[in-house]
Amino acid sequence: MEFWKKNLYILWGTQFLAMLGMNLIVPFLPFFIRQLGVRDSNELAQWSGLVFAGPFFTAFIATPLWGTLGDKHGKKTMVVRAIVGLGLSQVLIGFSANVYQLFIFRMFQGAISGFIAANLALVSTSTPKEKIGYALGTLQTATSLGTVLGPAIGGVLADSIGYREIFFVVAVLCCIGGIVVFKFVKEIPQQTEVNEQMSVISNVKFMFTHRQLAIIGTIIILSQSAALMIEPMFALFIESFTTNTQYLSTLTGIIIAISGVFMVIASPWWGKRNDILGYKKNICFALSGTGTAYFLHLFVPNLFSLGILRAGLGFARGGILHSLFSQVSLLSPKNRKSGLIGIASSLAVFGNMIGPVSGGYIAKHWGISSAFLVSSFFLFLAVILVWKFFHEVSFHTNEKTTEVIDVVE
Repeated sequence: MEFWKKNLYILWGTQFLAMLGMNLIVPFLPFFIRQLGVRDSNELAQWSGLVFAGPFFTAFIATPLWGTLGDKHGKKTMVVRAIVGLGLSQVLIGFSANVYQLFIFRMFQGAISGFIAANLALVSTSTPKEKIGYALGTLQTATSLGTVLGPAIGGVLADSIGYREIFFVVAVLCCIGGIVVFKFVKEIPQQTEVNEQMSVISNVKFMFTHRQLAIIGTIIILSQSAALMIEPMFALFIESFTTNTQYLSTLTGIIIAISGVFMVIASPWWGKRNDILGYKKNICFALSGTGTAYFLHLFVPNLFSLGILRAGLGFARGGILHSLFSQVSLLSPKNRKSGLIGIASSLAVFGNMIGPVSGGYIAKHWGISSAFLVSSFFLFLAVILVWKFFHEVSFHTNEKTTEVIDVVE
């Protein structure tokens, strides 16, 4: 087996374990917050958004730092550090006595982790340029499959063993993932000498003075904030369709899992289309489909129709984030790749942060349905930006890419 494929498959499995663990909590997070003493429905919606976004507050600052350290000290080291830190944070969350402690421990999780960004950097540096779309599309399926199985399993576990115990299950999964990476993943030695003055600040300056990278960063923020705007309150949206609350966590997990199933199916398909046909049109189609799906949530009459709509949503979302990260990887010099992917991941984290917080605020003042409308608007705004200002880079245009990078530097 080729070196890059072995790394890809091992890191795929590790990312799946991490994402499975993280998504176990999605169906019951608002109910866990309610158990911690937040009873008012408006306050519950707002706290759900804040707690869900908690890791993103600190990850936004920490992720570029971890990315720069990955360029200097090794990307494998950062992957192991990130997943072990994720496990430690879950133990602390499991012991939360009130919503304030829960929020603080979730912020600690964001500061110490950064697993997905580290994994992306390690995979992208060991993969041939002409396979970047396929590799990152395949890696995206690990996140999607974790999103599929995590809520479904988490909902069942929440209804059967309780909420707190699930966080300790997550910690165990993270420890398993860390051991696997440490023992089996081999990192390619850095072939390009790293500038000793390389820093987070210089990488940020590079990112935002490079026109195409700056556009990609803006699209990442818009698309992620839109996608995460409704997620922390989705259980409350499901609750509006039924009066039977006995298995509400299980039902929420199943509905969430439907979109994840179709993200798993779609991500490699989008990745291959990107490698063969190019990125720009595919990203526009994916953003448009996702925006349309969120808008149609306003008109869903029952849970069956919602399940069908979530399938279409998952298929469209499967073409967005990894496509944008592929472009970041193709535009990045070798000695900045981890740092720039870290910044791109930080921008995704920023979108993940403002999405739930703004969604919680919107839901509190204008109702949950309003959050779907704003989410759709963000996605169609991203479509306009891609179509008018984005010029894709593929492995067929390496000379042009190098020329652009040299001009910026």
